[in-house]
Amino acid sequence: MGAVGMVSPRSIIDRIFDESRRAREVIAPYINRTPVDKSTSFSRMVGCELYLKYENMQKTGAFKVRGALYKVSKLRGVVKGVVAASAGNHAQGVAYAASIFGLRSVIVMPRSASISKIEATKGYGAEVVLHGEVYDDAEREALRIARERGYEFVHAFDDIDVIAGQGTIGFEILEQVPDVDVVVVPIGGGGLISGIATVVKRLRPRTKVIGVEPENAPKMKRSIEAGHPVEVAVRPSIADGLLTRKPGRITYEVVSELVDDIVLVSEDEIAKAIYLLLERAKVLAEGAGAAALAALLSGRVRGVEGRRVLAIVSGGNIDLTALYRVLLRGLASAGRIARLRGVVPDTPGSLYRALEVIARHGANIVEVMHDRTDVRITPWHAAVDILLEVPSRSVLDRIVEELRRRGMKFEQR
Repeated sequence: MGAVGMVSPRSIIDRIFDESRRAREVIAPYINRTPVDKSTSFSRMVGCELYLKYENMQKTGAFKVRGALYKVSKLRGVVKGVVAASAGNHAQGVAYAASIFGLRSVIVMPRSASISKIEATKGYGAEVVLHGEVYDDAEREALRIARERGYEFVHAFDDIDVIAGQGTIGFEILEQVPDVDVVVVPIGGGGLISGIATVVKRLRPRTKVIGVEPENAPKMKRSIEAGHPVEVAVRPSIADGLLTRKPGRITYEVVSELVDDIVLVSEDEIAKAIYLLLERAKVLAEGAGAAALAALLSGRVRGVEGRRVLAIVSGGNIDLTALYRVLLRGLASAGRIARLRGVVPDTPGSLYRALEVIARHGANIVEVMHDRTDVRITPWHAAVDILLEVPSRSVLDRIVEELRRRGMKFEQR
C-alpha cells in the first residue's frame, strides 16, 4: 500500500491527502487529539504569537503512533507480524499498533537508542533487536528479518500510509489555529513534515511550513540543495530521533515540492529549548521534540515577527540520564548553578569564612572539595572546589567579588 512507482510528486501528494482524510477516522479511537497552547513566555521571547502543539502528550509519548496505527490497520488479517526499524518512537508506535490489531512485532533499534525507549518498546509486547549505530543500519537488519520470517516491513517514514497517518496532525492544526501563518516541524526522515505539509498546504496554501534539522544530521537540507536525495555523515545528537543519514524517496519529493525552508539547529540550542520547555511551560520534551522551538528561540526561522506561528513538540520520550545532563547544562547557562575554584589558607576557620560569604548571599552549597595535596599551590594553602545553586548570575558575581575582597581568589569554572 505504501509503495509508489514512477509517478509525479503531485500525484503522490494527492494520494497522501486522500489517505490522511481516511486515516483520521481509522485511528481516532486509538489516539489523543493533542492540545495546542499559546505560550505567552515564548511568544515574548520570539516576537510572535507562538502556539505549541503537544504531540508529546500522544499515546506512546510521540506523534509516530499515528502513522503506525494507520499502516498496521491495513495489515490486519493480511500478515502474521510486522517488523520495523526505529531509534525509539516509531518502535513504540508500531509495537502499540500491532498489539491493538493482534499482530506480532519485531523492532530493530540502533545501539544508540535510549534505554527508556528500548524498555518502553518491550513493554508493548515487541521483540527488540539492537543492531548498528543509526537508523539506516537498523533498517537493513529489519528488512532481512522481514524476509526471513515473512513479516511486513513498516517503514518509519518513507511510506504513503505512514505519512498519511502523520498528516492527521495537519487537520488538527487548522482546526485549533485556523489562521496560522507559519508551522515549524522537526525533520528526521521527513514523514512528519511531509504529512503536515500535504494537509496544511492543500487547505491553507498561504501558510508557510518550515523544517528543522539538527546540525549533526542535515540530510534533507543538503538533499534539497543538491536537487536529489543525498547521504550525509551524522554525528551523535541529543535529538536522537532525527538522526538519519538520508531522506526517503517519497519524503524528499514531498518536502522539495511543499516545504518553504529548512533550518539547522545546534546541540546547545536544542538543549536550551528542552530546559526552557520544562522551566517555563512545565512540559517534558525529548531532543527531537524541542527542535522546532529551538529554531524559533535561536532566530533561525526568519520572518515570524508579529505572525501566528505553531511549533510541533513531536515527542517527550527523553532518557532520564540525558535529561539530567540537559538540566545541569541549562542551570549552568542561566547562572543558576556554578562551580567555584580557589585557594584558601590551610588554617582553622578559613574554609568557614568562604562558606559564610556564600551563605550570606542566599546561595545553596551542593558539594565542597577541600584538597591540601595539590602541588600547584603554595604550602600552607588548600585548593577548594565548591558547587553552588544560586538565585541568579548577578548573585554569583557578587559572591566572587566579596571573596576576592576578603583575600580569597576564587574563579567560576
